Amino acid sequence: MANLNKVFTALSDDTRRKMLVLLKKGSMSAGEIANHFDISKPSITFHLKILKEAELVHSKKQGQFVIYTLQVTVFEEAMMLFMGMLKTGEKENEK
Repeated sequence: MANLNKVFTALSDDTRRKMLVLLKKGSMSAGEIANHFDISKPSITFHLKILKEAELVHSKKQGQFVIYTLQVTVFEEAMMLFMGMLKTGEKENEK
């Protein structure tokens, strides 16, 4: 599983969450992602790097472009962790 601290750090930023929503619709190049934001290309690259380090996105070189794809399994693993924590909390509340 991805480092949860990196996942939570990546998800803590509104721009990165918006990038993930875009990628939910399908894979995109960095330029296509950048077209949806009013920030510099180096900032886009920075945000994508953080998402990649958290394993929330995967990148693949296609010709001169880098294509980014959402990695859904990391979300699933994080949700399973949360669900496990909720169940533990429910049992403690019943005592």
